[in-house]
Amino acid sequence: MKTFSLIVCFFFGFILLSSFNFPEAAGRFQLQACRPSGTITGKTPPPGQCNQENDSDCCKTGEKYKTYTCSPDITSETRATLTINSFEKNGDGGGPSECDGHYHSDSIPIVALSTGWYKGGSRCFNNITIRYNGRSVSAMVVDECDSTMGCDEDHDYQPPCPNNIVDGSKAVWEALGISDPDDVGSLDITWSEN
Repeated sequence: MKTFSLIVCFFFGFILLSSFNFPEAAGRFQLQACRPSGTITGKTPPPGQCNQENDSDCCKTGEKYKTYTCSPDITSETRATLTINSFEKNGDGGGPSECDGHYHSDSIPIVALSTGWYKGGSRCFNNITIRYNGRSVSAMVVDECDSTMGCDEDHDYQPPCPNNIVDGSKAVWEALGISDPDDVGSLDITWSEN
């Protein structure tokens, strides 16, 4: 009788596993694995203190902004949102780059990554490959797009970054065939480590 019960358990276990959609479940797990770590309540920036170059958003009084310490898992084709950023002094990127404390020319292909992907600076000066619409560009990581903080002077009174951002210089956008990123705003891209 014990053997029969064991066979029945294995049979039903096999049926259950074979009906389970592993890719879909993995996708759900990935979404659940990187949840918001908190919120920041926005406040209106002092006059003239939020740089809106490249159509950057400014924090709004009372609005709740999600913060993240994590980003989605990196794969050979990590899905992300490409945004435009100026890495030059007085640009909308705020202060100097986190990787080296310097400003950088927007004419070279460089990026900032969301906090989870930036990984405490361990990707600094590494190149990533960004793909969009049959084109690709190699860009160097020089900065963090902070997903944990925002709405303050250090972050140019802009909201925290979402957890899936690749913030690219104008050179990145041009290499992908977009001459005026402000007209587009953001792109759904994939990226991978070189």
